[in-house]
Amino acid sequence: MKKIVILGGRESGTGAAVLAKKKGYEVFVTDASEIKPKYKDVLLHNDIEWEENKHSEKVILSADEVIKSPGIPENIDIIRKIQSKKINVISEIEFAARYTKGQLIGITGTNGKTTTSSLIYHIFRGAGKDVCLAGNVGNSFALAVAERDYKYFILELSSFQLDFMFDTKIDSAVLLNITPDHLDRYSYEMEKYTASKLRIIQNQTRRSGLIYCNDDNILNREIKKVKTGTELITYSIKRKIKKGAYLENNIITMNYNTTFNMNVEELAIKGKHNIYNSMAAALMAKRHDIRNEKVKECLENYVNIEHRLEFVSKIKSVEYINDSKATNINAAWYALESCNNPVIWIAGGIDKGNDYKKLRKLVRQKVKYIICLGIDNSNIISAFKNDVNQIYETRTMTDAVELSYKLSKPGETVLLSPACASFDLFNNYEDRGNQFKEIVKNL
Repeated sequence: MKKIVILGGRESGTGAAVLAKKKGYEVFVTDASEIKPKYKDVLLHNDIEWEENKHSEKVILSADEVIKSPGIPENIDIIRKIQSKKINVISEIEFAARYTKGQLIGITGTNGKTTTSSLIYHIFRGAGKDVCLAGNVGNSFALAVAERDYKYFILELSSFQLDFMFDTKIDSAVLLNITPDHLDRYSYEMEKYTASKLRIIQNQTRRSGLIYCNDDNILNREIKKVKTGTELITYSIKRKIKKGAYLENNIITMNYNTTFNMNVEELAIKGKHNIYNSMAAALMAKRHDIRNEKVKECLENYVNIEHRLEFVSKIKSVEYINDSKATNINAAWYALESCNNPVIWIAGGIDKGNDYKKLRKLVRQKVKYIICLGIDNSNIISAFKNDVNQIYETRTMTDAVELSYKLSKPGETVLLSPACASFDLFNNYEDRGNQFKEIVKNL
């Protein structure tokens, strides 16, 4: 019996453990931190061995294969020891892909992955397709495969998941954009991060498809180097596209298989970035022969995901917007760009090598005050000290929200869009966003 060791006992690791057990492997889950009760229950129910708050080296190094959860850096000591023993290290996505006959639709990019993945799922489901949404969106692909096979799997893929995918073939891929992010995990080298994203097309063939943004300079340069022969479909808001989608005079034109038009005002989700996301999702639907009428209907009735430009409340004519999922500069740029009122911006957390210069023009135009929410706010203060009325520092969400309430005036917007990771003060971006919403609702 082959032995699988799984590093990490959260959503990804637990799902991989259940699938591995079902497929007859000897399974052991190890986590350097405490495993949450809900995941312990799953492991116990499936009679899977596990440990927490440590990594038992002897057990780990006896594995035939190791499945690494995406949040675990590849340069830690235990990974080096595993690789020195020539033990294969893969991602949960790679493992689960071995056991499905379903078509894999993969979505990656620095920004917009979750929205686009959820929108594609919404359209497919609306069209009556047998479809499952999984991956970085928060649902284990492996657990879904263990429960039953679907005809289509919509997979949001982070660079960390792609790094440990080797043989998986993504039948239809979306590459949204590539801008600096997570550079701390890539030796602060943009080339390495870009190469990671491009792994989504590494096993594609002439029968596969790639949908990508024609307005992204990095993608345009790198796609020219691709030699898979995969079908290329593009979209743009700057120029006409022969095969794909484009925007002209506020009208989206879809030119793929059949043609249809749609006014951007009809889109359920607003902002320039969501025009891109909607075009990518629509093209994926068209590639899979979903009718024009159904695509338009679903683009019109989609409800935006939690923590992404999520309207929370309007108090004394002040809007409160939760964009906690904005963990990098570009995501925060999109959030600021979408605001039409003067902004009180709550930002900060763990800086991932951010270049704040890209935000200065928007900050000068739109932001009155910045409320920093992090342990070390020095980079934000240094970047914007001459661009806003005042910068404040806080250490709790309560203090940040209450201060924003005092500073705001009717007709303004309080925007939580941190541009940073959350782990200095919160469990994750969901925890950060949920605290914001709870406190706002109690104002």
